[in-house]
Amino acid sequence: MDAFSPVELVGYLASALIVLSLVMASVLRLRIINLVGATVFTVYGVLIGSWPVIVANAAIIAINVYYLANMLRSRARQGYFEVVAVPTDSPILHRFVTQHVDDMRRFQPSFTAIEHHHLVWMILHDAVPVGVVVGERHGDHVVLHLDYVIAEHRDFTAGELLFGHSGTLHYLGIERVSSLAETDAHRRYLEKMGFRRANGHWERTVDGPDGPSRSAGSPGERPRGDH
Repeated sequence: MDAFSPVELVGYLASALIVLSLVMASVLRLRIINLVGATVFTVYGVLIGSWPVIVANAAIIAINVYYLANMLRSRARQGYFEVVAVPTDSPILHRFVTQHVDDMRRFQPSFTAIEHHHLVWMILHDAVPVGVVVGERHGDHVVLHLDYVIAEHRDFTAGELLFGHSGTLHYLGIERVSSLAETDAHRRYLEKMGFRRANGHWERTVDGPDGPSRSAGSPGERPRGDH
């Protein structure tokens, strides 16, 4: 069997990127990978001299750029994400948890239910619930039992808002948050959010609206709250 030519390899690479984009749960990642795939397909069209391939993929590039620009502008708007405290008996909260509980347990399998003594925040995107955070307070420290955002918005923006510049936890007098890293995916999320491993948990301090309340430190330094 003859080896693939370099031009054919470009075409296969483009096809693989397009297919990969379609399995992305995150719309942002889908758009970015699809954009790259369409760009490679355009190069392939130029190499084989096919105007239909060039024109079709140039149009796909333009569409992806348009929607990516809108998404990034939307994310930069004040209030793109909101963190709202809700009562533990909120019907919307329980409907959201019931709808997504299987996905929640993929990342935090020990999560069972919301108890009356828990603190609960819902993450809203343009006033639509997209996530929920459940914690148990111990003085100035909150142990997180659940920190979940649906796949379409799983890009760390909501976590940065909750633990960072929104001041949501800071204004409640909460200084530290901690969590267990029960899965590799959850551990990677905690690391991205600035949590550090300490005594079997992952911890970080809570930022105020003006920035970090303490030095972030390094993995070997004093922990900063558990998840």
